[in-house]
Amino acid sequence: MELPPYATLGQKIWHYTFYVICGLIFFFLIAPILTIIPLSFNAENFFTFTPGMLAFEAEAYSLKHYEDFFTNPSWQQALRNSVQIAPVATLISVALGTLAAVGLSQPHVPARRAIMAILISPMIVPLIISAAGMYFFYSRIGLQGTYLGVVLAHAALGIPFVIITVTATLVGFDNSLTRASANLGAGPVRTFFKVQMPLILPGVVSGGLFAFITSFDEVVVVLFVGSAGQKTLPWQMFIGLREQISPTILAVATILVVISIALLTTVELLRRRSERLRGLSPS
Repeated sequence: MELPPYATLGQKIWHYTFYVICGLIFFFLIAPILTIIPLSFNAENFFTFTPGMLAFEAEAYSLKHYEDFFTNPSWQQALRNSVQIAPVATLISVALGTLAAVGLSQPHVPARRAIMAILISPMIVPLIISAAGMYFFYSRIGLQGTYLGVVLAHAALGIPFVIITVTATLVGFDNSLTRASANLGAGPVRTFFKVQMPLILPGVVSGGLFAFITSFDEVVVVLFVGSAGQKTLPWQMFIGLREQISPTILAVATILVVISIALLTTVELLRRRSERLRGLSPS
């Protein structure tokens, strides 16, 4: 955002001061994450920078922690579990969250604000409370410690993200398009897939990516509702910190950071595409 040519001296000072404050806040948030990346290449089994690393000696850096991640059976089993759980939970979240957002966007739905508050409550309620509630509920219906139970738990955590992103996309949706489709003889299902879905698809995909990240990084709920057979990657990292202090955690954390950056970049590109399609930003 550029300053107008008629800006006063005070406005100019505040403009650049604001940028400096935002930069400092960004550095405060991102610095701990950036510290993990070089530590993951440590040739020693330490969680601190060695003198050789600080001197940038080549022999002080190694890929052995990454090698341990890709060859250790425990880490690979945890990775397989995460890959098996997160996509299925994401699909359920996207399907249910999109339908809920489309339904709640209709003005004639009664008590839609209260329903919306209930649906996004997993995002607001402390995670430990949700995990404890799921544990007692699943233990009564026989889903405790099962693959289906973990998938449904992660789906419940991901649905609020889908609802929020799709609802935000529907704010600028032109309802006259759906009325025109109905007047031309299309049914509700055909109208949804042929008219609504192409326009809200960026919001749906963005919500799905957030749901996937939530499921892939979640550890508290899976500790309560999962079993040793559903040990996910974050669970294995938790064990590595609690029991054996494995430096492989640093390599795994770096990989997860790279994946998260790639997914969030995709979300931002989809957001800009959605704004262009809705005419909110120049092409």
